[in-house]
Amino acid sequence: MVNSLGEMPSRMCATYLELADRYAPGLVEGLYLQGSIALGDYRPGKSDIDFVAVVGAPPDARILRRVHAELKSRYAKPYFDGLYVTWDDLRRDPELTPARPSVHEWRLEAESRSERHLVTWHVLAQGGVAVRGPAVAELGIHTDWDTLARRTRENLDGYWTRWVERGSRSASLWGVAALSGYRTTWGVLGVTRLHHTLAAGEVTSKTAAGEYALKVFDERWHRIIREGLRLRVGGPPLYRDPFRRRADLLAYMSMVLRSQ
Repeated sequence: MVNSLGEMPSRMCATYLELADRYAPGLVEGLYLQGSIALGDYRPGKSDIDFVAVVGAPPDARILRRVHAELKSRYAKPYFDGLYVTWDDLRRDPELTPARPSVHEWRLEAESRSERHLVTWHVLAQGGVAVRGPAVAELGIHTDWDTLARRTRENLDGYWTRWVERGSRSASLWGVAALSGYRTTWGVLGVTRLHHTLAAGEVTSKTAAGEYALKVFDERWHRIIREGLRLRVGGPPLYRDPFRRRADLLAYMSMVLRSQ
């Protein structure tokens, strides 16, 4: 597992399973990794580890909190974020599955719909890594590209369009936040990833989306695209003036939204 996942994901998965088996023997029947690991875009020190744990019986939230609390005490970072499902859940439309436990930044919710959507199911089906349990190809994971594409367009037209509108109010909290490096890479690679996903016909990674944008969009946008990538993968900054960067960020995002 070290060779395929890297040292930290391998160690964290091994520790998680050891804890789960100790406190709830037989509960976790399958463990799969999705997110950046499944998309080949895991960045040590930057990426979280996104898991899908398959359980054979309704889990006791108190026990799961104990498992994840002890895991946090040993590692703290990266976050081990994910959700608990049944084998049947993975074979159904995630919108029709019941709320079950999920974990985000070490906080466990006993009944949550977080990450129970087609993007998660598609990423898992495309490149999920089996740590415990049958190979991903044997799981019969429910996918529905037409619905996912429609919801991706709705996300661009709704959430991301509002994001740009709010960020354009320079004196607002959103406008000030858009000056940060975090919001810059989130905005640049967020809209680009959805644009690339629609063009590629599958869910793509943030880094792959940025590289795609450098190929298909005019050179005048390359500086802000490279800055978004730089903030994700490292390297010297391409802007000295955060206000200039914000202006380029919002102009670029507006262009991508118009071009979908």
